[in-house]
Formats: sequence, structure tokens, C-alpha cells
Amino acid sequence: MEIIDLSQEIYDGMPVYKVLPEVKICMHASHEEWNGEEIIGEPTPSVYKLEMSEHTGTHVDALNHMRKEDKGKSIDTMPLSMFYTEGLCLDFSEKGLKEIITSEEIQEKLKDIDQTLKAGDTILLHTGHYQKHFNTENWPDGPGISAEAARWMGNHGISAFGVETMSPGVPKISNKEVHHICGGIGIYAL
Repeated sequence: MEIIDLSQEIYDGMPVYKVLPEVKICMHASHEEWNGEEIIGEPTPSVYKLEMSEHTGTHVDALNHMRKEDKGKSIDTMPLSMFYTEGLCLDFSEKGLKEIITSEEIQEKLKDIDQTLKAGDTILLHTGHYQKHFNTENWPDGPGISAEAARWMGNHGISAFGVETMSPGVPKISNKEVHHICGGIGIYAL
């Protein structure tokens, strides 16, 4: 089995969703301070101070993220087995800005790679949006799944699906409904 790290780098001033606090990273203490030494030149950091939302960079949308009705379904209540799964990566790099991904398209991609969904799987939807648009004015306008696709994946018992866009659905088209469906049926987006 191969374990793949999908984490984005977190750095001072990185792009974040429009209403979230900006990322601030600074040195809190240096080795020289801790050792009572004079600082000559650049200090060597021993501890950094991080200020950011838990919704920064690569993250999991907890089931309670978008609806009051899902109160109590916070990240600490989600079993670790949801996060250690087999995964399938489907290539949707042909999708453009704000384009929808449907369940029919997901099924076609699964056929193309001769795979079927199993309960507990994680589906990664590669759109190429990160490589094409990260840190540009188009970063918020990525493609995303339809509400119908979220229901379809949930009905197939997946644990999660992942995107490299800022939102799992298309903002102002399907994103809010996708979040609500995920919380209600118990799948998470990353």
C-alpha cells in the first residue's frame, strides 16, 4: 500500500477563503533566546506562532461545518477509520471554471479506469484547478460537484471525496447544498 500526502504548504499570507482570517506565521522564540545567548545575525527559530482558521489549506470539512442541524458532528467525533481508506483518483482536468461534475460523469470516469466504488472509499477529483489558478483571481471559481453527485456518492457509502479547489461544489451554484448533503449523510469533503 502507498500512503500519499496531499497536504498543501501552509505559509504566511497564503490565499484563504474570502471571509476567513489570513494566515500569520511568525517566530515566537529562538534557540538563542532560550539559551540566553546574544543574537548575532539571523536567530534560529525554535518555536513558531501560527494564527489561522482550521479551514486553511488542505483540511477536512467536519460534518457539522455548514448546518446547525449537524451540531455535535465535529471533527473530534468522527472515527479515525473515516480517514484511513482506499482511494480512487478521477481525472476531471478538462473541467473549466465553475463547471459542474455530475454523478454520470463520475460513473463514466470509473468505467474508464475499470474501477467500482466500494463502501468506505475516498474519491479524489482531480480538476487541475490548483495548478492552473492557485493564488490568482480565478482561485475561488473552481469546478465542483453537483448536489446530485454528492447524494449519489453518499448512497454508495463512500467515506469522503476530495478536491483541490477551494470548495467541493461550485460557489453560488451547488456548494452550499453539497455541504448540507455531506453533513446530513455522513460523508466529508477534503
